[in-house]
Amino acid sequence: MKYRTLGQTGINASVIGFGGIPVQRISEDEAEIVVDKALDMGINFFDTARGYTDSEVKLGKVLGKRRSEAVIATKSMARSKEEMAKEIRSSLNDIGVDYIDLYQFHNVKDKDSYDKIFAPGGALEALKEAKEEGLVKHIGITGHVKTYLRDALKTGEVETVQFPFNAVETEDDAGLFSLAREMNVGIIVMKPLAGGALNNINYALRYILEYPVSVIIPGMDSVEQVEENVKAGACEALSEEEKNKLAKEAGELGTVFCRRCEYCQPCPQGINIPVVFLLHGYYTRYNLKDWAKERYKTLPVKVDACIECGECEEKCPYNLPVRQLLKEAAETLK
Repeated sequence: MKYRTLGQTGINASVIGFGGIPVQRISEDEAEIVVDKALDMGINFFDTARGYTDSEVKLGKVLGKRRSEAVIATKSMARSKEEMAKEIRSSLNDIGVDYIDLYQFHNVKDKDSYDKIFAPGGALEALKEAKEEGLVKHIGITGHVKTYLRDALKTGEVETVQFPFNAVETEDDAGLFSLAREMNVGIIVMKPLAGGALNNINYALRYILEYPVSVIIPGMDSVEQVEENVKAGACEALSEEEKNKLAKEAGELGTVFCRRCEYCQPCPQGINIPVVFLLHGYYTRYNLKDWAKERYKTLPVKVDACIECGECEEKCPYNLPVRQLLKEAAETLK
């Protein structure tokens, strides 16, 4: 495993970090095995969030015992000082630690959220006070809308920035890479596999490591995934042939597809939207037509339960036409 400095924090972080969303799908015992394996193989950066149901608790079962080996990053959607102060205490309790290395403003995607965080009485004040008390070591921000991330960097109040970047989403229209380098802000990359859409994991991760990033956080919920991801953290730069293969795969995906970030969940009608799109992907991209159809039949709630309320589209950070895509997926999988 290779390591890079996380900007001005001075943290020596493994280039491959541990994305904590998928552990929600496995038991505490299974999660313990996976997290232990990650630490044993050199991963020291662990990303979770208040919004990832029991992810903090599951990671904490191991990280609390092996605290000196881990860099713990979590985040909250709280926007006010009072709410954020409560969230920090809850994170400390759920993870079972005395301090958190990096606490982040989670998914800042609109002007209202941004203004509340940085206004008097906003969430920033709570994190700065927690930092003074030693409960939080560093402050960061995450999101999918890069203009607000750029504005946050310019305040000088955040030490890290976390955003999606991969072989499909290569645009840096907000100039985050150059601004982060200029301000010595650590870059954490989420959605490195475009939400699981990119099939060649090794190439996809190595592609990102050629950029000035500190940590990449693919989600993991199995020992096999840990082992595969760690391999990328020890490899050299991609060859021209490897770059061409990855570019071909990325080009075939286009841009209008689900990244499985799960922000659309829960659906009021109980539709597991990311799973529907996952099965559609297996049908269309991997030629697993019969398998995908059979799996769709087993879902307890089908797409026909949709009442077109539109909540999923309001929450989607990629502004996808979720309702239309669901209809297309259901037509394919029926």
